[in-house]
Amino acid sequence: MSRLLRLGMMWLALLACGLPVQAKEAQGAGMTTGQALPLELNQASRAELESLPGLGIALTARLLDARQQRPFSDWRDLLRRHLGIGPALARKLSDQGLRVQGQNWKPDTVGPPEAAASAASAASNSL
Repeated sequence: MSRLLRLGMMWLALLACGLPVQAKEAQGAGMTTGQALPLELNQASRAELESLPGLGIALTARLLDARQQRPFSDWRDLLRRHLGIGPALARKLSDQGLRVQGQNWKPDTVGPPEAAASAASAASNSL
């Protein structure tokens, strides 16, 4: 089989595995070229999650295990319950179309509520 034909077949196999949709379909949804269509974390398949750069096999497995126990309520819940995803990776995944309860990552979503409370307490004590 020619190399070009093999590459074409590999490309089709990747598309069939559920890679985030881009380009024309994204433009039809009112998005700019290069942006992926939204992918809901609480409903995404293993293949869809593994297709996102930054989520490998092990991290995806931990996400699915945590989701099976209880769906993620928001990004803060994801960061609190899932070691291995911090603010930088959350932003990267959100930019790629990953959503938690339909919401994209917001920079003010800092992590566990306890950390935000501790920071607020420390700030008020320094006044």
